[in-house]
Parts: sequence; C-alpha cells; structure tokens
Amino acid sequence: MITAAMVKELRERTGAGMMDCKKALGEVDGDMDKAVDFLREKGLAAAAKKAGRIAAEGLVEAYIHGAGRIGVMVEVNCETDFVAKTDDFHGLAKDIAMQIAAANPMYVRREEVPEEILEHEKEILRAQALNEGKPAAIVEKMITGRIEKYYKEVCLMEQVFIKNPDVTITQLINEKIAKIGENISIRRFTRYQLGDGIEKKENDFAAEVMAAVQG
Repeated sequence: MITAAMVKELRERTGAGMMDCKKALGEVDGDMDKAVDFLREKGLAAAAKKAGRIAAEGLVEAYIHGAGRIGVMVEVNCETDFVAKTDDFHGLAKDIAMQIAAANPMYVRREEVPEEILEHEKEILRAQALNEGKPAAIVEKMITGRIEKYYKEVCLMEQVFIKNPDVTITQLINEKIAKIGENISIRRFTRYQLGDGIEKKENDFAAEVMAAVQG
C-alpha cells in the first residue's frame, strides 16, 4: 500500500511532483530507493535535472575533533554564492566534514578508485572465497558483491550517513539539491589523524566522533 507519508518522503528526496512520486512508488511496489531511480531515469527528479549544472561556488569546511586528534577539510560546491552563505548549506558542509572524520572514506566516489587498487582487492577477495571452499563458478559473483561492499566502505558518496543510517551520502546530497534548488557536489577532502603512520597504541577515534555526533 502506497501511503501519503511515503509519497511525501519521496517528494522531499527528489523534488518531483506529488503525482509523479505516487506513480513511481506504484511502479516499484513501494521500494523507496527504486522509486528514486525510476524518477531520475524519467528525468523527473530535481536532483537529476540539476546534476549536470556547473557548481563552482561553495565553501571549504573544516572540522576538528578530540582536542585536535582528527582534522578534516572538505570542499563542497554549489552554483551560487548566495546559497553558499545559507545556514542549510553550511550545515550540510559540516555534516559532510563530520562524516569524513567518523567514517574515514578514502575517495569521494567510486569512479575515483584506481583500477590497480580494485584489481588488488579482487585478488584478495578471490583468494578468500576459494579458501572458504566456495565453488569456482560462484566465486566471481561473490567478488562482485564484496566489491560493492568495499565501495560502500571507502567511497564517501556511498557510505551510510552517520546521523541517519537510513540514507546514504548520495541520498543526503540529493535531498539537499531538491530543497535548495541548486546542484551540489563534494569535490575533494583531506583527513588528518594524529600519529598516522607512527606505531603506537590504537585508539578508535572514528568511534569517538560517531559517539559525539549521535550523542
């Protein structure tokens, strides 16, 4: 059953019209993520329409956690200086910086993962699957699934949002695009952690950040 609440959520996430949202949910039996994809494919989602527009304004957000033990700088872009100065945009940039501090992504999006890194990861996964005694015929399918999991761990745009595990960073950005009315993109980031590369007692700083955010 397609409820009004479901239609409202889809509309907020995509910026599409109410009737289009209702139709999309009906087409995919109420699956929210599939409904978002359906609207984007039909060119009805606001995020899809704006994704190709140039986003050259924005800001560089800095976040420091734990008395200087983790530091993040991230560049988040939008289309106009006006939007860059809004509280909504600043809040989004801060959330993204905190996400990077807590979840420690290595890349912004999957297209940035070097091919040699992927091949190396696949080799490890292939050896693991074979060592587990999996039939060779299904090993490649398992590798595909595990690579998707790898993307979700190391690519910022595919990570689960630490403040709301029901959405990914991509979905968060799309919601903001629909709300603000401009294309938004995360261009790059740098994350520093005190003592990186120095052998010392392990501290789970990422867990501390997440606890601080969720607390």
